[in-house]
Amino acid sequence: MKLVIDGFSIFGLEIKFYGILIAIGMVLGVFVACKLVKYRKLKSDDIIVLALYVLPLAIVGARLYYVAFSEHSYTFWEVFQIWNGGMAIYGGVIGGAVGVVLYCLIHKKNFFDIADIAVVALILGQGIGRIGCYFSSCCYGIEVTDPSLMWFPLSTQINGVWHLSTFFYESICDFIIFFVFLWLFKNKVRTRGVMMSLYFICYGAVRCIIETFRGDSLYIGSLKVSQLLSLLLMLLGIILLIIIYTKRRKANESNKDIKGI
Repeated sequence: MKLVIDGFSIFGLEIKFYGILIAIGMVLGVFVACKLVKYRKLKSDDIIVLALYVLPLAIVGARLYYVAFSEHSYTFWEVFQIWNGGMAIYGGVIGGAVGVVLYCLIHKKNFFDIADIAVVALILGQGIGRIGCYFSSCCYGIEVTDPSLMWFPLSTQINGVWHLSTFFYESICDFIIFFVFLWLFKNKVRTRGVMMSLYFICYGAVRCIIETFRGDSLYIGSLKVSQLLSLLLMLLGIILLIIIYTKRRKANESNKDIKGI
């Protein structure tokens, strides 16, 4: 076995730490989701079937998103060469969301029940996956020129140049959000759609801020694609929360009126 900074090889087969961490994130995400199904009166088998829809589409989405906004011009065959790097979390989220929609339509499940569970598992997977960015030297921050800031893990050397460790910043934030979401899901939130809305707001805010310090962002014109998408997600999350709680308040008022008759 040959060990290198970004992975190792066994009998000529190269295995990247980034890929290992992504796989770990997926497995733990499915495990967590299986533990949460009881709070929405679902079964673990539902999550296993859901994963068969979500995970492949998440990988496809992550790759297509990166290819679509990358400055590199990909040939047809290069698009499929994901082992050479080039995947984006937001693309994975979009692809996974398509998988959730398809699953719910085909298996007649409530979308918000599934989505609320999925986002708790998703943010855990994102936190683990971001650690893999350290090994693949991607998703790093702007260059650090102040010698007092050139220390790990605040900064990381990428090809001999110090950069802010934005992948670690996001990973820490993702883990914090995960534990807060886990507590909310188990103890407080029962209304459908709330957890999904909170994910849009919380992750959108974290990503929007961190994207400011990213040094390898994907652009559309002069705009950072992920930062723009983060702002849209935050806005969508806020709108959804307003709609959800407005409907719940009206439903409660209607029940009071019926009881009073």
